[in-house]
Amino acid sequence: MTKPRVLSGVQPTGNLHLGNYLGAIRNWVKLQDSHECFFMMADLHAITVPQDPAALRNHTRETAAAFIASGIDPARSVLFPQSAVSAHAELAWILNCHTPLGWLNRMTQFKEKSGKNKENAPLGLYSYPVLMAADILTYQATHVPVGEDQKQHLELARDIAGAFNRAYGEEFFPLPEPLIMPTAARIMSLRDGTKKMSKSDESDYSRITLTDDADAIAQKIRKAKSDMVEGISYDVEARPEVANLLTVYAALTDSTPQQVAAQFATAQASAFKAALVEVAVEKLAPITARMRELMADTAALDALLKRGAQAANDTAQPILAEAKKRVGFLGL
Repeated sequence: MTKPRVLSGVQPTGNLHLGNYLGAIRNWVKLQDSHECFFMMADLHAITVPQDPAALRNHTRETAAAFIASGIDPARSVLFPQSAVSAHAELAWILNCHTPLGWLNRMTQFKEKSGKNKENAPLGLYSYPVLMAADILTYQATHVPVGEDQKQHLELARDIAGAFNRAYGEEFFPLPEPLIMPTAARIMSLRDGTKKMSKSDESDYSRITLTDDADAIAQKIRKAKSDMVEGISYDVEARPEVANLLTVYAALTDSTPQQVAAQFATAQASAFKAALVEVAVEKLAPITARMRELMADTAALDALLKRGAQAANDTAQPILAEAKKRVGFLGL
């Protein structure tokens, strides 16, 4: 029986953090047992905002290193830079021509990211949900791991696939299904428990990155915002910062925030943070060390990514050719 196919990725814009790991990457590792997996460094998406070319190349390698160090096995999964597979961009144009403008006008992330500067925002920022649909449909992926903030884009991908299928009278593209990972953890800022941990936050102390050493991890957790309430309890509304630290501890130890809260119910915040430091360093230090090994030999890493890109192309090109045939291109 053919395994269901999964496609997912991360923009290589630097500072991959604990939220990326616990919310996505760690769960992708588990999918390798049950799914045919394609994981990309989404560098085409990255250039919807200005990038320094040298930094983008470095961040692309660093993101690949983080995937591998976290447990994604290039021998079991297809690991590649998005830009190395031209089918993504080619199919995106075809799908652009099947996507009503009104559908894109409903996408909330463009409004959030363009802000008051909408008239000067690049076209790529506006149309990148279509590229996201192309990412999925290029491989005829059946499932996509999604968080709450990506559900709207997956719905659009399903709508676009349906529009293409109706235009040519057959079910060529499968309608991709969301894959909700039960162990995915929503990790919030260490400085504000009501905001999601983000690489774009101005404060380095808001996040633990996958390149932080043990001292940096310890310092950031000790300085993490908590509150003056006595004892440790899990209450997202009343104690968001403490709840976030409990969520991190629970995710790193495969338990629940409620179980961790019961374990540390009478502890001082400082004692709980000390225990969290120990767990975080134990779990993250091997990932950081492996990333450094991989980044020390960029030629070997690039060779690995080139093999992944070839495997991705081997899958994508026949699907793209069939899509072009349906559109009416000569296919010369």
